Amino acid sequence: FNKYKKRHGGMQPFSDEDASVETLSHCSSFSDTASVADEGGEANEDAAQEDFQYKLKGFIDSTVDKSAKTRQGALDGLKGAMATRILYEFISERRMTITDSIERCLKKGKGEEQRAAASLACLLCIQLGSGIESEEVFKSLKPIFKNILADGSANIQARQAVATSLGLCTLVAEDDILDVHATMECFENLFTRSYARADGTCPSISPPTSQLHTNALLSWALLLTICTSNQLSDILRKHLPKLPRLLESDDVNMRIAAGETIALLFELARDMNPFDFDELDELCDKLSALATDCNKHRAKTDKRKQRSVFRDVLKAVEEGEFQSETIRFGTERMNIDSWVRKRTYDTFREFVGSGMNFHLQANEFIRDVFELGPPILVDSATMKAMKISRFERHLHNSAAFKARTKARNKFRDKRVDVGEF
Repeated sequence: FNKYKKRHGGMQPFSDEDASVETLSHCSSFSDTASVADEGGEANEDAAQEDFQYKLKGFIDSTVDKSAKTRQGALDGLKGAMATRILYEFISERRMTITDSIERCLKKGKGEEQRAAASLACLLCIQLGSGIESEEVFKSLKPIFKNILADGSANIQARQAVATSLGLCTLVAEDDILDVHATMECFENLFTRSYARADGTCPSISPPTSQLHTNALLSWALLLTICTSNQLSDILRKHLPKLPRLLESDDVNMRIAAGETIALLFELARDMNPFDFDELDELCDKLSALATDCNKHRAKTDKRKQRSVFRDVLKAVEEGEFQSETIRFGTERMNIDSWVRKRTYDTFREFVGSGMNFHLQANEFIRDVFELGPPILVDSATMKAMKISRFERHLHNSAAFKARTKARNKFRDKRVDVGEF
């Protein structure tokens, strides 16, 4: 069980030009900090930092407000800040206060508030990294997460959010591999309810419950990436023959999650030992059918999305191949070259959103997860050059788009109606 090393990152200005307006709706002036620092030097930078910290303290105080709307806004404000900045020093001093607020919102809040609190718990762990601090946070929140997840009468939105947050918090902050396995069993108790029956019929499950099962399956798949060889052997024997039953689900998201999880399991199995699966031909037939699905009862967008994923899943199962993807951030690049790395990257990106590239550049914990080494220091001149190049690239793309549109319109004007001829 390899734990990621925790390193400390200081607070630093960040121009979040890539961050969405929605994410930062409750902390609208965050993006001004870097530009203020450029214009006014260190004095302005210090003032901006003080102003920023003052707002963060206000958000923390507002998480215990009597108004649910105010609490929701405060949680969203903290989420936006943590998604787009490195705040280790500020958060480390206040981690238990923030944890108490999350705990209170999870216990007493309603659906959206609980969802926001669960997401904030993940961002808090991402900021703190793997170590004693995040372990303390998770120790307080884990029992609440598990209670909400197992409680069939709890708000379904809260259960969906907790199913995702519990997976990532376990990856970051769980210090015992046996406890990881126990958490995986909690997820198994949910997604196995979506298994098709022995006669091929699917259980009747509402769309929100199906989303809960899908989230549980994806978190389970995430934790597969840190299991020991012995645990993986047991999981392969117990679950690989049954997981294909999820491919029969009426929910396209569940089918896709099941396909990607099967591909991940095959990748992990091949890395361990010579691997044989008795029902390989039958599985490949199912995957091939989904990769070429023409079912008239399914939406076109669902079929298009599904076919693309299952072509890759089929290659993974049959040939052990993965369609590699390159992620560029700042002056660096990272290859997503395996199902393990894809599942990990997709999970982190779900929480930090448009701040993912910044965290890849500056968050030492996330860089450690993806084996990127210590953050590379970039001077202001290089940063400006990078911004200019992005702007120039935008202009170039706009010009190319206009030229292509003109050429196509000209071609359309000259077309002959061949059918009539």
